[in-house]
Amino acid sequence: MNLLLLEEQDFTGPQQVKLSGRRLQHMLEIQQVAPGDCLRVGLLGGLMGQGEVVALNDHQAELQVMLTQPPPPKLPLTLLLAMPRPKMFRRILQHCATLGVAEIILLNSYRVEKSFWQTPFLQPPAIRENLLLGLEQARDTVLPRVRIEKRFKPFVEDELPGLVAGTTALVAHPGDYPACPRAMHGAVTLAIGPEGGWIPYEVDKLSAVGFQPVQLGERILRVETAVTALIGRLF
Repeated sequence: MNLLLLEEQDFTGPQQVKLSGRRLQHMLEIQQVAPGDCLRVGLLGGLMGQGEVVALNDHQAELQVMLTQPPPPKLPLTLLLAMPRPKMFRRILQHCATLGVAEIILLNSYRVEKSFWQTPFLQPPAIRENLLLGLEQARDTVLPRVRIEKRFKPFVEDELPGLVAGTTALVAHPGDYPACPRAMHGAVTLAIGPEGGWIPYEVDKLSAVGFQPVQLGERILRVETAVTALIGRLF
């Protein structure tokens, strides 16, 4: 936890907060703080700054906080992601929040197993928990937007053209395609398929609304590896 994230309900005054639960345990067991110590803090969705521990016991911590710094800017990136395997999904959410992805759209695909959509990790509290872990790692306070689209064809045909307008739209897919570009400066919409990749029909549908297929080389990567490799290369 490189940033102690605060929420509005933690505040007992304009600059005073009380904390308990997971954050308190982290302060006690990992950071081993004592009264008088200062920590990096940030208000979820707001500014960052410093928090001084003014009182501490096994049940709660009281901090005096000063928030003056803006969070790091988000990447100009919308990630269109075929629903991954549940175990991998948690890590991908954390990676995306850490890397600064602005929006994640979870999409169905022919090779996405129906059972993936039943995972408890798709429940809003679980999504939020994993995104918060990513923000704490990166020292960021702004949650990525997450939306779920279970119908591939209607979404791609009806909604995606408006979403990709004004962006560079790329679909990652192994094959005889141009290499993924590097060091992009404008807005990007990036589509990454499931384990096994998109099927040709899906690549064709994405291409029809403006996506350019690109590849990372001959090696076939796991989805979580491809996500971080592609984002790192693009930005």
